[in-house]
Amino acid sequence: MRAWVVASVAARRDAGMVTSEYAVGVIAAVAFAAALYKVVTSGQVGEELQGIVGRALNVQM
Repeated sequence: MRAWVVASVAARRDAGMVTSEYAVGVIAAVAFAAALYKVVTSGQVGEELQGIVGRALNVQM
């Protein structure tokens, strides 16, 4: 019975993230999305993506 009590207390103590952890996670996700957006919308990457799509659409079957 004693092991169950210890496990129960540990589970309640570490049940999930607190609000500050969510805030840091959201800020990190937004920063990553902004960096990814900048990379994808840059000139060279945009041209490469258009080339890939163009080649995919012109494939002979």
